[in-house]
Parts: sequence; structure tokens; C-alpha cells
Amino acid sequence: MNVHYPEIDKAITYIHNHIYDPLSLEALAKHVSYSPYHFSRIFKERMGISPLYYVSSVKLQKAKHLLLHTNLSVRDICEEIGQQSLGTFTTRFSEKVGIAPSAFRHSTPQAYSHLEALRNANERNSNPSFLHRNQARVKGRVNSVIPFEGVVFIGLFPKPIPEGIPLYGTLLTGQAYYCLPNVKPGIYYLMATTVTWGMQATDLLLPAQTLRTRSRKPIKVEAGSVITEQVHLYPPRIDDPPILISLQILMKQFLSRMQQ
Repeated sequence: MNVHYPEIDKAITYIHNHIYDPLSLEALAKHVSYSPYHFSRIFKERMGISPLYYVSSVKLQKAKHLLLHTNLSVRDICEEIGQQSLGTFTTRFSEKVGIAPSAFRHSTPQAYSHLEALRNANERNSNPSFLHRNQARVKGRVNSVIPFEGVVFIGLFPKPIPEGIPLYGTLLTGQAYYCLPNVKPGIYYLMATTVTWGMQATDLLLPAQTLRTRSRKPIKVEAGSVITEQVHLYPPRIDDPPILISLQILMKQFLSRMQQ
């Protein structure tokens, strides 16, 4: 994912502008004057996921928006984004977002209360320990191009897109060192995003403007290894995949761990 391929920016813009339309691989490739095979190859090289996987992820992000900002039923939203099966839509939404569509629609009060609880307890949020010397781990420092006051979610995911509950994760207050201990050998992608104090609950549930980062290359963890991966937070870019996982769910999990 090192080559820029400016044609992909054009394709991504087209996807967002036509998200309610049927978007086939052939149509996307034709829009940038490539064969489907070549377009699919360079899209995955740039983004880490296939064009149609990206399309389906943007459609789920649109479903999140419709759930929060319209009175459309879940079935109508399912049809709006081109999903024929309500059961398939509900299952996939729950898997990628971490919560069922109907529950997500009504999660604004919980998101606000969890954010307030985190803010009140941020002094108790100690940095992760570096004492796990015999365990595989991923560590580094968090930096941001823009100052902010709030927390940073950091997670390791199996794909280069923040969907589903991260396999390993932590939460930090501001810019600090992080450590993810006891990471099993495997291939991971690091994703991070911020939540600032005072942000609106709907912005938390639809984090379109939060600072973020994603590893452009897979992180290979071997037994007993120590991987240093710096986190450089930046404003959203056109080729950043949507943040599908509900940050409210991650906050809830973190608060539960703090109470134990």
C-alpha cells in the first residue's frame, strides 16, 4: 500500500457520490478507464481491501447515518443501501459495528454517558505497562499533528479497516506511550482514532472528522517479538476507510475493565 495511484481517489469520490446506486466492479473500473482486473489490483494495493469490500463498508457507514438521522425503518434502510436480505444486513451490521441496527439507533444516550464517565475517570487511566518482557507485544508513542483533549482508541485488527471488536486494544488519555501486551503471533493492522471531550454523541457514533491513523503495511508479530509502531494521528483523508466499529461499545468495554 505504498503507491499512491491518484485514480483511486477518483474512484472513491465516485463511490461516495453514488452510494445508493448499484456499484459493480466493472462500473468502477470503467469510471477510471481501467480493466476490472487492473483496477481491482491497484485498488487493493492502495487500500488493502477489494473495491467491492470497500463499497459494502461505505454502505454500512451510510446505514449508520440513516439510523441516526432519519425515521426510516431498519428494513427500509436495508433496501436503501441495496441489501436484499434484512437478516443478512442485520447480521453483518452487528458483526462490523458491534451492535444491532435497532440498538445502535437508540445508543446516543449511552454514548454521551460513557463519554462523560471517561472524562470524569481519565485521571485513573494509567498508561499500559511495559513489564511483559517475555510476551509478544506491540508498542510505540502516540503523536498528533493537531492538539486535542480527550482519549485515543488504539486497536489491532485482522483487516486494514476498523470494523468489529479489535483483537487487541487500549485507550489512552492524550498523547502518550502505548503498549499492547500478550499479542499472539499473527498478521495485524493497527488503527487508532480520537474522541475529544465535549464532542456531540452523534459525532462519536459517526466519527467522520476525528483524528486517526492506520498502518499502511501489515504488522507481523512473531513469538516473543517486540514490535515498535508509532501512531501519528492526522485529520481524515479521502482514502481512509470508514470507522465502522461503534466507539461507544469500546468505551463501555474499557469502563467495565476499569471497574473490575
